[in-house]
Amino acid sequence: MIRRIGILLYPDFQLLDAAGVTAAFEIASTLAAEIYEISPLSREGGSIRSSSGIALETCPLQENEQFDTLVIVGGEGHKTAMSCPKLLASIKYHAAKTRRICSICSGAFLLAQIGLLDERRATTHWQYAERLKALFPRVKVEADAIHVQDGTVWTSAGISAGIDLTLAMITEDIGEDIARRTAQQMVVFYRRPGGQSQFSTLLEMTNSHDRFADLLGWARSHLSERLTVESLACQMGMSPRNFSRTFQASVGISPARAIERLRVEAARERVERSNVPIETIAMTSGFHDPERMRRAFLRAFGQPPQAIRRNAQRE
Repeated sequence: MIRRIGILLYPDFQLLDAAGVTAAFEIASTLAAEIYEISPLSREGGSIRSSSGIALETCPLQENEQFDTLVIVGGEGHKTAMSCPKLLASIKYHAAKTRRICSICSGAFLLAQIGLLDERRATTHWQYAERLKALFPRVKVEADAIHVQDGTVWTSAGISAGIDLTLAMITEDIGEDIARRTAQQMVVFYRRPGGQSQFSTLLEMTNSHDRFADLLGWARSHLSERLTVESLACQMGMSPRNFSRTFQASVGISPARAIERLRVEAARERVERSNVPIETIAMTSGFHDPERMRRAFLRAFGQPPQAIRRNAQRE
């Protein structure tokens, strides 16, 4: 069975958004005897320039075309694309005919613009999440998620999360074996749960010049301690109220959420890579209570620690 995959581009799209998805489908096709046929598309066809300056040749998105999956990539150009009535009309027309429609990163804004995400769970890159919420209040934005499936609509965070999304679709289409082998060929993790936090570490949310970078590094080495807003504020020489407000504005989440993310990341590494009892890991990572850690894992990864350990041991 041949599944036609349309990758929809527009001027100033993000090249890696398109390339990651394309590579995953291409490799899966090789492993599964040409099951995917990939077409780069644009509203009128021709050469479409990415934000990096590299251009790709595309075919026009025509009404008589039928696709199994339509992927809307992200990129700086999404802001202009949102104001293109013809492009939006084409997406809306094909969304009704296509088995599955997806967005990578800021491509979610185009799906939201045509109302396709109304009352649906969806995600985008963490930098755009608040804007998506503000512009489209009917969308149930899950800012932390790597990717989200709600019915026939799939959305993902940026670049590498698009590969995670594609591997999940390949798993649904062909099965775990092909998806796993595809991941091995790409040298990426086969399965990061869709609900997993977008951040491999909170330190990625800051840079070496950010005023909270050192604090987060310090907190990561003191996770077993009681890290309250008051203790963190004292470490920074700030009042708790000013610290909470400034931290939220700079990092994008509350101090409590930040500490929880550091803890679940540290705990997950030990859960996956060791046979240390879950209760011990909960204690040393600062949760102290295994049930508290279990709830935090469900929020961050969509799975409890025991399930994550089982999956890691099968890899």
